[in-house]
Amino acid sequence: MNKQVSKHTIQHRQQVQSLLDQLDPEAEPQALIVSGSPVPQGIVVVFPGSFNPPTNAHLALLSQARQYARSHLISVGEKNQAIRLYAAMSKHIVDKENVQKPTVLDRIMLLETVLRHHLRHTGIMLLNRGLYVEQAQGIRSCFPKVTRLYFLIGFDKIVQILDPHYYKDRDAALRELFALAELLVAPRGDAGPHELNALLHKPENLQFAGHIHPLPFSASYRDLSSTRIRQEPQAHWRDVPPEVQRFIQQTHVYDFQA
Repeated sequence: MNKQVSKHTIQHRQQVQSLLDQLDPEAEPQALIVSGSPVPQGIVVVFPGSFNPPTNAHLALLSQARQYARSHLISVGEKNQAIRLYAAMSKHIVDKENVQKPTVLDRIMLLETVLRHHLRHTGIMLLNRGLYVEQAQGIRSCFPKVTRLYFLIGFDKIVQILDPHYYKDRDAALRELFALAELLVAPRGDAGPHELNALLHKPENLQFAGHIHPLPFSASYRDLSSTRIRQEPQAHWRDVPPEVQRFIQQTHVYDFQA
């Protein structure tokens, strides 16, 4: 029995590694899904992150995004459509990280275990590019049956997305992004719906406000951070699912990370 499980696990790891090997950050935008994930079609919510490690906040955000999308974003003609959720990792971003442990493959396997136990129908998507517009292009080109695409992000990310310092032509770039996707924005730290509303009502941002939706989210999760967990796992033990607790205990993967 153990040998069969071990063989299956090895084969699955090889399959996931094969997907990672296919992702070229210099190639055209590309999106792949891990075996067992639902095929993206219809209404799709994608949560990009490094998930190092997966936290209770990640799970709560994904669950809240599904509920919110079903209640507020689906039109009358879409009521019978399923909403497909994906946690996504970008190889472009991960390859640039200084954190060497756990490996990208180990992160994916751990994330898959966590999702299987807590959000069973959530898939895992792998992306080769780091910018949201590139990720949207990859998802749209690789999965043409996707009709509506939402990215799930935190308030800190929407500030960056709307910041003109990151663009040669901000408005042109944002028009391209919002032609492909919309954004669900969750509060982070002290920044909640009021701060998002103020940001979106700045004159330069009003034209894009209709594509950006505030996601209600419990304040108890707003300060929860994967970085803090890596720095002091024992101090934030209750902030991660049991599967992550066991992984940290068994591997000591964060013992020497700052």
